[in-house]
Amino acid sequence: MPLSIDFSFYNWDLVHNFVLKGLYFSVMLTVVSTIGGVIFGTVLALMRLSGRKLLVLPATIYVNGMRSIPLVMVILWCFLLVPMSFYALFGEFGRDYRAEMSAVVTFVAFEAAYFSEIMRAGIQSISRGQVFAGMAMGMTYGQNMKLVILPQAFRNMLPVLLTQTIILFQDTSLVYAIGAYDMLKGFEIAGKNYGRPIEAYLAAAVVYFVICFALSWAVKRLHRRIAIVR
Repeated sequence: MPLSIDFSFYNWDLVHNFVLKGLYFSVMLTVVSTIGGVIFGTVLALMRLSGRKLLVLPATIYVNGMRSIPLVMVILWCFLLVPMSFYALFGEFGRDYRAEMSAVVTFVAFEAAYFSEIMRAGIQSISRGQVFAGMAMGMTYGQNMKLVILPQAFRNMLPVLLTQTIILFQDTSLVYAIGAYDMLKGFEIAGKNYGRPIEAYLAAAVVYFVICFALSWAVKRLHRRIAIVR
């Protein structure tokens, strides 16, 4: 029997409630994970560049360990092994939306390892002469990093950071494994309610493609603009 695909059921006025709820969480998870990942990733990068063994060793183990484990496995570990009492620390949201809270914690911790490597490369791309110039002006290590090195590193790495954010948005679909209500989950529920799961998954693929393609195009434009300014 040939496979029948029919999108006539797809009425945006009927389906958008399922999809928008999931899209909201996917975007929120992407934004929070990016901000948290960049902050903790920068700390890890500074630890690895400090030259102090007590800081370099744990940061290196953390970064290499996270980058060597599949994300979906970390998601499952965080959801299944972390006790409920931990999520209760986040209040009512943590108790009622354990899967979503688990996803946020997992993505921040996991993406920090990747953002760390990006920031480390960005910091190392800055000429050592600027570091020495800051030291000659009497700046401390912290002042040098805050006022001279990190602003330039962020600018140099901005296209790469945004590209990693796009990859992060795509990876948010993996929270489906723990039942979190992301955009893919919204399409799945819509497909089940209207008895057209194949069409729902195809529609989800198209939406993911459009969003990621548009963001990739914007990043390329930004990259060319930064290159021209330089």
